[in-house]
Amino acid sequence: MPKAGPAKKGQVKKAPTKTAAAAKKAERLEAGDRAPAFSLPDQDGRKVSLKDFAGSPVVVYFYPADDTPGCTKEACQFNDNLQSFNRAGLSVMGISPDGADAHRAFRAKYGLRFPLLSDPGHTTMERYGAWGEKTLYGRKSLGVIRSTFLVGADGRVARAWYGVRADGHAAKVLEETAALRS
Repeated sequence: MPKAGPAKKGQVKKAPTKTAAAAKKAERLEAGDRAPAFSLPDQDGRKVSLKDFAGSPVVVYFYPADDTPGCTKEACQFNDNLQSFNRAGLSVMGISPDGADAHRAFRAKYGLRFPLLSDPGHTTMERYGAWGEKTLYGRKSLGVIRSTFLVGADGRVARAWYGVRADGHAAKVLEETAALRS
């Protein structure tokens, strides 16, 4: 097998490591950044796009998996606060790698009243910095970084929360969105 010659100007000599790639994928959005556009299937297979909410603020939260303890707690708490979010003029949607069948079952089991979108290739998660290297019980792996974004009516990130704790997070988001409006 012939050896590779020296890299030409502008070429990279060696491929980035998984850690470097994960770090790049986990670049975080900040308030004022344009929210990355997306169009993903919901629990019924219908495409839902961020542009569908243009002119209205929306809460977009990323979670690891349907019907797991932390994710269930988070989803149920967003659902319990949904009327308050709606009164404040906010829509809510959740995004995970799970498919439509899992989302439909999860919504039915817990009576969730907001859309759950599927991002099995993690593309949207990567663009939001919600996919990357994380540590759980001392082990590093690539996965969903539990994150939430308040996207303003102007399509810009008004607030970003990364690495959130599921319990109590929905109430905190509601409280902070009220503070942002006043």
